[in-house]
Amino acid sequence: MRLARHAAAGAVAGVVGTGAMDLLLYRRYRRDGGKEAFRDWELGTGVTNWNQASAPGQLGRKLARIVTGHEPPDEWARPATNIVHWATGVGWGALYGVFASRRTRHPWLRAVDFGPAVWLSGYVVLPAAGVYKPIWDYDTQTLAKDLSAHLVYGATTSAVFALLSLWRP
Repeated sequence: MRLARHAAAGAVAGVVGTGAMDLLLYRRYRRDGGKEAFRDWELGTGVTNWNQASAPGQLGRKLARIVTGHEPPDEWARPATNIVHWATGVGWGALYGVFASRRTRHPWLRAVDFGPAVWLSGYVVLPAAGVYKPIWDYDTQTLAKDLSAHLVYGATTSAVFALLSLWRP
């Protein structure tokens, strides 16, 4: 039961961490001249077909193709993008909760390592799935910006999990 409680707390922390990362990415988008309101940007209201879907959406497309046995319709591009994006953040948070439930001598180290581990896993899984380029095909600035966003995700998820862990029902 304790493990399930930690996984659930991690999932909640993952929601908050994903939101924090998205706020940072949205702030950068606006600074770089983006015009969409946060709600429209966050929900991908401009995504009307698979060509406009981000890497999470493209992964969702591949999964839908495997499950249904045929090319999913363009109307699925936007929900697939949102579902895979948020499921990834929540899933990593739940996994963090499971591992964070274990006692260690240096729990802060786990918190520091979490964001980079999630970041690096994307550069392994997504290229293997054929929806992202290999890490060596990206310039240093792009990688640094992506890493910093994942550091925000990791730090926020870890902090929220720590706060939730203080609460005893």
